[in-house]
Amino acid sequence: MDLVADLLAYIDTAPTPYHAVAEAARRLDAAGFRPLREADPWRLAAGDRVYVSRAGGSLIAMRIGAESPVRSGFRLVGAHTDSPNLRVKPLPDVSAHGYRQLAMEPYGGLLLHTWLDRDLSLAGRVSVRTPAGVRAVLVDLRRPLLHLPSLAIHLHRELGQDGLKLNPQQHAAPIVALDESGADLATVLADELGHHDAAPRDILAFDLMAYDTQPGCVSGARGEFVHAPRLDNLASCHAALAALTALAGADGSAPAATCGIVLYDHEEVGSRSAQGAAGPFLVDTLARVLDACGEAEPQAFARAAARSLLVSADMAHAVHPNYPDKHEAGHRPVIGRGPVIKVNANQSYATDAETAGRFRALCQERGIEPQHYVVRSDLPCGSTIGPVTATRAGIRAVDVGNPMLAMHSCREVAGTADVAPMIRVLGCFFERD
Repeated sequence: MDLVADLLAYIDTAPTPYHAVAEAARRLDAAGFRPLREADPWRLAAGDRVYVSRAGGSLIAMRIGAESPVRSGFRLVGAHTDSPNLRVKPLPDVSAHGYRQLAMEPYGGLLLHTWLDRDLSLAGRVSVRTPAGVRAVLVDLRRPLLHLPSLAIHLHRELGQDGLKLNPQQHAAPIVALDESGADLATVLADELGHHDAAPRDILAFDLMAYDTQPGCVSGARGEFVHAPRLDNLASCHAALAALTALAGADGSAPAATCGIVLYDHEEVGSRSAQGAAGPFLVDTLARVLDACGEAEPQAFARAAARSLLVSADMAHAVHPNYPDKHEAGHRPVIGRGPVIKVNANQSYATDAETAGRFRALCQERGIEPQHYVVRSDLPCGSTIGPVTATRAGIRAVDVGNPMLAMHSCREVAGTADVAPMIRVLGCFFERD
């Protein structure tokens, strides 16, 4: 399999967290996993391959091990499905100076200027009134629909001296039509959902996000680079999925330990939701797996958690050739040189000597020497699901990721040579006895 092409296909199919989970579920189905519903009772046995989603944007998938998690623990890879973007406000239709616009607000720490002058579309989910009741429907308009035009330099002479300063309230409302078109968002959505016989009045609510319609691609003199939106952090979701779906013994038997992935929504805004890393989704699921496997041993969850490890996979900051001073000397990851172990003494990353050592040993088993990242002492450090999950579940964690540039841009840059090594290391993590 061409893993780089497969990564780009996954990203292009997943303009929103809901589509990322839907595509993950499709791939899991193809690999023999079966879905579970949170509202149903579960019964599980060694070798079972299962997954469960919550609120459409988060998913947990597991391969139940041959040994009890009380004795072998859980081996988990975590990532997040959301990315910084522009999201539609509840009453979005704006008419100004002859144009129809959409009222939108930034989600997460996006680089707003990178959304200017791009061919944007909308995707997400819509709550629709149907004869059978209200249902949520995935939508992806898949065509250029929106545009955030820059102000011409002739009207903005101070730009060269003062730099570009954007106000997210004033300058993040894209144009969608000319005023006389009369097109409002409900009508556009009803047209898209015509096969559901939806009228504009049947559109009750929505979670809609803008995205760049330009597909991901490979670039560089020797094809060194991946250019795509949402590499942070769909590249890690893809690596986790690829490693888990490939997991099997030589005879197809279950591994000793129960292995799984947890793909969270809402990491970019602090993980504070029922389906985010700060919520109970993972703890609920692990406890139910123990119960569904018939674990009646005392203190089963605490004992399993003590033997567990989470690899928190989120993209890492590669050194920028034009801004090398933004990196700590000696800790400047380079695109194309493999996975990065991320450390922060103030616990913005959950890595410690023990968990870093285990991950480095896994890398070396696959002939890879990992890179290292620590933020400069005079700069704030971003965070990940690692510390949040460790706090919520009591499971030790190591924070890692592949190096990239232009993080939180509308279009980001990573390395083609880094795709396969991360998958190999995560596969090694799942396979070790």
